[in-house]
Amino acid sequence: MIESMVIRVDDLTEAMLSDRPPVILDVRWQLGDPHGHEHYRAGHVPGAVFVDLDRELAAPPTPARGRHPLPDLADLQVAARRWGIDDDSLVVVYDDIGNLASARAWWLLRWGGLTDVHLLDGGLGAWRDAGLRVSSGDATPRPGTVTLTGGHMPVVDIDDVAATSTALLDARAAQRYRGEVEPVDPRAGHIPGAISAPTAENLRPDGTFLAPDALRRRFTEIGVTDDDVPITYCGSGVNAAHQVAALELAGFRGALFPGSWSQWSADPARPAETGSGPDDSKRG
Repeated sequence: MIESMVIRVDDLTEAMLSDRPPVILDVRWQLGDPHGHEHYRAGHVPGAVFVDLDRELAAPPTPARGRHPLPDLADLQVAARRWGIDDDSLVVVYDDIGNLASARAWWLLRWGGLTDVHLLDGGLGAWRDAGLRVSSGDATPRPGTVTLTGGHMPVVDIDDVAATSTALLDARAAQRYRGEVEPVDPRAGHIPGAISAPTAENLRPDGTFLAPDALRRRFTEIGVTDDDVPITYCGSGVNAAHQVAALELAGFRGALFPGSWSQWSADPARPAETGSGPDDSKRG
């Protein structure tokens, strides 16, 4: 097992040539861009299997549950087997936006009980920057045999969030947190008491994660402690999974609110705030 949850390009290429090659998942997805599969077909890490975030990493959207509810465990297992995953598989996931989308696959597989799941640091950009070739078209994996069990990562629901006294981290861009823009959800703003902590700020300009000590300093400065399990949310529980990954790299443990702002803002009985929060100036 590779010890870190993040894998570098050199380690991935070495693993691909080993007697235990990894299952590689390409989670090409961005808000407002429905062409992820086309981007994948145009160029991906050799052998990588395309994962459809909307259909395979989420249940159908509803106002009551949000835009990307967690998939049923049985459906996730069917998808994971289609991707070629066995119980003892080494799994590597990536995208082309600094793992902001592929972290959803990382989180779900960890939640499902797999432990040897890793994010390709820097994603497809790091692979290309290393001068390595890409493949086109679709990969066809052999069927896997994995059995997923669920419940292995902390999850909270909307009522837990409403009653929480723990740190609540909003992983969206600061403009959405402040309510200056809202491109997709019913209302603008943020959950009262939430701290703005854009997950993109966990990354260097090249899309790789900040060093663990820099991440730890960032989260400590906005109020996360070793005694806390902060709750993370975003628009629909995708980028928030990346926040959980960053927290883990920093030595903390984070809980995911899958419904996120898309669920909260769809309920008119739930209060919302706009503007900078009381701790917004601490963001690092």
